[in-house]
Amino acid sequence: MSKIVITGMGAVTPIGIGVNTYWNNLIEGKSGIDKIQSFDVSDLAVQIAGEVKDFNPSDYLPKDVVRKTDAFMQYAYIAADEALKQSELEINPERTGIIMGTAMSGISTIAFTQEALTGASHKKVGPRFIPKILGNIAAANIAIAHNIQGPSYTISTACSSGGDAINQAAMLIKAGKADVMLAVGAESAHCPIFIYSLANAKALSRNNDEPKKASRPFDEARDGFVAGEGGGAIVLETEEHARARGAKILGELVACGNTCDAYHVTAPHPEGRGAIACMKQALAEGNLKPEDIGYINAHGTSTPKGDEVETHAVIEVFGNNPPLVSSTKGATGHMMGAGGVTEVIACIKSIETGIIPPTINLDNPIPDCNIDFVPNVARHTEIKYAMSNAFGFGGQNSSVIVGRYE
Repeated sequence: MSKIVITGMGAVTPIGIGVNTYWNNLIEGKSGIDKIQSFDVSDLAVQIAGEVKDFNPSDYLPKDVVRKTDAFMQYAYIAADEALKQSELEINPERTGIIMGTAMSGISTIAFTQEALTGASHKKVGPRFIPKILGNIAAANIAIAHNIQGPSYTISTACSSGGDAINQAAMLIKAGKADVMLAVGAESAHCPIFIYSLANAKALSRNNDEPKKASRPFDEARDGFVAGEGGGAIVLETEEHARARGAKILGELVACGNTCDAYHVTAPHPEGRGAIACMKQALAEGNLKPEDIGYINAHGTSTPKGDEVETHAVIEVFGNNPPLVSSTKGATGHMMGAGGVTEVIACIKSIETGIIPPTINLDNPIPDCNIDFVPNVARHTEIKYAMSNAFGFGGQNSSVIVGRYE
């Protein structure tokens, strides 16, 4: 089987729209987390999140698309558009496909529509409500805009949705179903019902007074994750197809892993059983040894238990000399389905630039641990392979390995 290569990338994040802005702010250690501005949070115990800043959808999307889409769809559309433009792909409609990954789909539209309906004297819901909440409509709008007529799937595997979208896209290419696949992840779940539930589950940080320091992956003072939002997209194609059209190849998709803990619907397996198996599966698929990996972009959400389990899993797989590890969620918050793609983009940029993004807000790392978490300041080092981990509710595990194209 020929190599699968990456020829385009797009990103919409709390620290910037566009891959270059996202990456530059990431390596400069900037935070996109602040008090929520999109709705009134005065009655909520958790009042902070990573929101996409200074975003006017009409600056990026046709007006009719803005009217009929949820924010997560808009982020997906914009990221996909950037990735396709960078790839300079002339789309062959029936040989090009799309995989969409999202955990929560249109939950915000559902929540705010129900709130408006409950308080209204005239019970009326607009005709666009259903298409605005369905996860697959994000992919449908992208397909319509770019005439993508090949395989189209939307998957929802909680916080591993973005990584699994990349995996599924690669599988379709390997199966001969398409020459080119667009893998997209997007999320915008900020609404009171979402925050109430996670806050009551004690999953979210309550550091409302210092929002930019609230997400503290691998730090002893971590007290929960911070919700983020955004979108990410990458264009995957066979090496032959990319070379035949003279595309600029940004990197290689080397391997992917997917496993299930089969343990608990929210808690990770205490010994990291599924995470360990997932990383080992990806290494085996790529015919790589643990020492080949130069960097891991960790799931690293800043939860007390999750970070501890992932640390144990990394040591179990990589032994006494693990690669550099950092979590970019200190900067962006937990972008769920979007993060699985934007964090793979960070890995690709690390290989390209020789810069490892830092784990910001990391002042007191997990004790008795031999992992270098790249605290607070980006690190310059050449690497050939990088791994991105994304682990989600239900025991979902995704590991994606990318490498320098040669």
